[in-house]
Amino acid sequence: MVRQRAFLDELLSAQQHLQELQDADMRQLINRVLCHYGQYYEEKSRIAHQDVLLVFSPPWFSSFERSFLLVAGFKPGMTFQVVNSSVADLSGEQRQRLSQLRQETKREERDLNDELAKVQEGVAAPPLVDLARSHGRVCLSRSFMAEEGVVVPSSFREVLENLVEKADALRSNTAWKVVRILRPAQIINFLVAVAELQIRIRSWGLDKDAQDGGQG
Repeated sequence: MVRQRAFLDELLSAQQHLQELQDADMRQLINRVLCHYGQYYEEKSRIAHQDVLLVFSPPWFSSFERSFLLVAGFKPGMTFQVVNSSVADLSGEQRQRLSQLRQETKREERDLNDELAKVQEGVAAPPLVDLARSHGRVCLSRSFMAEEGVVVPSSFREVLENLVEKADALRSNTAWKVVRILRPAQIINFLVAVAELQIRIRSWGLDKDAQDGGQG
């Protein structure tokens, strides 16, 4: 999040000087920001291989942030909502390409949900993914799992790991395809909106968790 805020400052500065910047300068900044997101997914992948249940209820997320998750990450369709709210000068061709991509992404999101449902149906109650979402970090401790009588077969972990890998690939590919459709100045506006949304959701979530904790 510290790096995220630093990149947001750079993006906001670029946004204020779009008329003065060369495409090459904008693309250099864009590539560095996208590289930052790529590094996040690399770290997340390593964690998923160590303990896949952890990424279904990340302790580094607030409860509010976790409400946005689809298979251990943000819903890919949110990308298009951000584009529509942040990029006002889309051409007709761009709108058509984005609309087509949105429909493709929606179908793949639906497939992921169906796969997750099948995984849950194949696991004895209580479903492990629901258990992770309900109890967060606690449910991932060996003692808690033993108390609940939950045994996590290695085959189940492998299925979840593959599912997370597919979901993250959809998230990354959707973002990359959107970026290819947009012009550099539009990408700057899009990335500003993405970072501001993430930081705002994080702030709201932390405040809400603090209030709920205080009331408890």
